[in-house]
Amino acid sequence: MPTEFVSTWGQVTPELQSELVDLWARNDALRDPSIAGARARQAVCIARDGKGALVGVGTASLRVLPRLRQPMYYYRQFFAPELRGKRQAVAFLNHARQVLQAHNAALPAPESLGVLLEVESAMLAGHYDRACVAEVDSTFIGYSPRGLQLRVSYFEGARLLAPRPRRPAPPAAPAVG
Repeated sequence: MPTEFVSTWGQVTPELQSELVDLWARNDALRDPSIAGARARQAVCIARDGKGALVGVGTASLRVLPRLRQPMYYYRQFFAPELRGKRQAVAFLNHARQVLQAHNAALPAPESLGVLLEVESAMLAGHYDRACVAEVDSTFIGYSPRGLQLRVSYFEGARLLAPRPRRPAPPAAPAVG
């Protein structure tokens, strides 16, 4: 069953949005329709099987990690069970990254240095145990507050932007005794 990757960044129609909401609901991924609808508008690319059924999606939103203080596209990837284990994850991620890089390069001024990945799959985290992984062009940068691997894939020729302001630290707890 061949899989087709389709770029959707900035082109999500109401029909595709509804299809994505249904994909997540069918697979118990995103149950809240308002959250799923908002996420659907962030679709970078989708995967369709040989019959045209929607079986995968990659989404992105601009985020600034406090430690980096640089904007990155925070990327998520979801595959329906019928696409999992078919060795499509790397090709799909690489396709999505190319879409985002082309978009960023076409802007009057870049808005992102690259793609930020939070590796939720324990199987993938175990497989990608090297600091730098060439096949997904990613570099380990630490762990998220959820204890998951964080990786970045910088765009070709990315240059640092002015650092974003630090958030103020929370107030210190009062001393006891």
